[in-house]
Amino acid sequence: MSDATVENSTPKKKSGGRPSSLRLLLNNTLATAGLVVLALVFVLALAAPLLPLVNPDVTEPANRLQPIFAHGHLLGTDALGRDILSRLIWGTRVSLAVGLSATLIAAFIGSLIGLVAGYAGGLIDNILMRGIDMIMAFPYILLALAIVAALGPGLINALYAIAIVNIPFFARNIRGITVGLSRREFVDAARLSGKSNGAILFGEILPNVLPVIIITMSTTIGWMILETAGLSFLGLGAQPPQADLGSMLGDGRKILFTAPHVSIIPGVMIFILVMSINLLGDGVRDILDPRLKSGALARPVMRTAVKRDKLPDITPKSEATLDMQGLKTEFHIGSEVYKAVGGVDLTVRQGECLGLVGESGSGKSVTAMSIMGLVPTPPGRIVGGVALLEGDDLFAKSDEEIRLLRGLAVSHVFQDPLSTLHPLFAIGDQLVEAIRAHQIMPRKQALAKAEDLLKTVRIPNPKERLKVYPHELSGGMRQRVCIAMALANDVKLIIADEPTTALDVTVQAQVLSLLNKLRQERNIGILFITHDFGVVSTMCDRIAVMYGGKIVETGTTGDILSSPAHPYTRKLIECVPVLGQPDRRLDAIEGRPPLVNALPDGCAFAERCPHARDECRQGDLELRNLGGGRAVRCLYPLSGNKAENKGQAVQAEQGGQDV
Repeated sequence: MSDATVENSTPKKKSGGRPSSLRLLLNNTLATAGLVVLALVFVLALAAPLLPLVNPDVTEPANRLQPIFAHGHLLGTDALGRDILSRLIWGTRVSLAVGLSATLIAAFIGSLIGLVAGYAGGLIDNILMRGIDMIMAFPYILLALAIVAALGPGLINALYAIAIVNIPFFARNIRGITVGLSRREFVDAARLSGKSNGAILFGEILPNVLPVIIITMSTTIGWMILETAGLSFLGLGAQPPQADLGSMLGDGRKILFTAPHVSIIPGVMIFILVMSINLLGDGVRDILDPRLKSGALARPVMRTAVKRDKLPDITPKSEATLDMQGLKTEFHIGSEVYKAVGGVDLTVRQGECLGLVGESGSGKSVTAMSIMGLVPTPPGRIVGGVALLEGDDLFAKSDEEIRLLRGLAVSHVFQDPLSTLHPLFAIGDQLVEAIRAHQIMPRKQALAKAEDLLKTVRIPNPKERLKVYPHELSGGMRQRVCIAMALANDVKLIIADEPTTALDVTVQAQVLSLLNKLRQERNIGILFITHDFGVVSTMCDRIAVMYGGKIVETGTTGDILSSPAHPYTRKLIECVPVLGQPDRRLDAIEGRPPLVNALPDGCAFAERCPHARDECRQGDLELRNLGGGRAVRCLYPLSGNKAENKGQAVQAEQGGQDV
């Protein structure tokens, strides 16, 4: 192959990618409006010394209570003839300075207390948090008034009072997060590396807590400004002749009915200032949200969005519990489009177990989660294909219909049972909830059925196990509980997404045996997702091999394991150790899977395939029927298998395969 061909076949990375923090912020219309307004207010406040404003403290009794747009006074004058525009800008400057300063003081002291208390624990935690509880025992406004009364009226004293009463707000929030972080493995690793407590606290824990501190500050500044204005309104903050927004509001209350503009103008400024800060704070919070920062510009909804250009021409297969045809699922992140699933056909028959195999990132889990609309939107969306459950198009059903089918007709068993089960509810309560979500029955009857389910999945002492919490069970027992929950109703299909990956070999064999037995007893279809061909050989009737978001080979388990037709399938099988063959060489697959936002033309495996030719990198390869229930997405299937000879005769007539 020429150098030019190699260069042309290499996919180029598109520009763009995940949106920047600024773009995330600007995508939020309300947050952008808050930013613009707040920036304008800040510029006016900072530029106050440079603006051609009259002295805000100079009184002119002859010009008192001038209306808005009076000559020489754009916003009129107050009861002492002082220019309201000048006092408004200078007062806003003072209010902003006090609000920001009080927030910084409260955030620094409160966060420090929360960090130390949460990390140290024990006596130090008790002493610090009981002191915080004492402060919180008083209503914060009354406590602020008491502090100002003790220190004396004045803007600085009001600042201290507002900062002190808000310290518990920061301390409580940060302490709760620190307690959880201080028990994490990365903190234990830092201790084992010899780091001091101070280095761990400020080098390991603080960076994880910092986003919460920033979010808390962004939502607190507005309250600080309001509280400062309240103290000044009562005459305990800014003292004459100095002005802030609260004192201006207080000055105008006496003449509210004769000259309402004197109090309305500073009141409107307080409203604009606080609202803009709160809107911007919401935007900052969203930027620091990992889900939104990863590229989703809004929080995921309860069901994957379906945006098919047209309904495909489908012919439902008889005896098929699940019939998936042409499924396409994409993730739109910034300017990039990730084609995670690029047209998948799958069929799971009643009582059959279909194994979906492939490397991590091949699109297995996205395919499975697309069935019941569990792919988060944004950024995910289903853009093509159908998923038929006993002939009914799941993608065409309403949200309420899908909600009723989840757990009733289709159940999921996920990889990590500890994160699947709710940590704060007993096993029995969670099973009862799963049962009563779809069946009307008394709680006592639901408890009896939950006990029977635990017996079904071979959990000893089921009546006592109903009362325990997930953390009190072993990994294998938790996974059995998840299987019991999947069987709580008369399901037609179980989607098992690598349910044995986190288990040891002995427990893994027990769980697989249990799933297989329950499938045969209840005649349930299973879509079993894994990357382990050893598990597939034990569990599955048929296999679908997935790569780059597409099915590259299908067939019965025996045929594929004995004579793989696709080079990728053979490579995967060669990675599996065989008992009794200690000298067998286990070769890892060279290279890496393609980026699904820059998939190459032709075969996605071509760059890693030792048998690839120039034509393998051109066009869009179809899944070719090889006969005998076999299909492969390859121009040159591997020689030496029985299916290939049959395939040459029929591939001219058939361009696709019913998987």
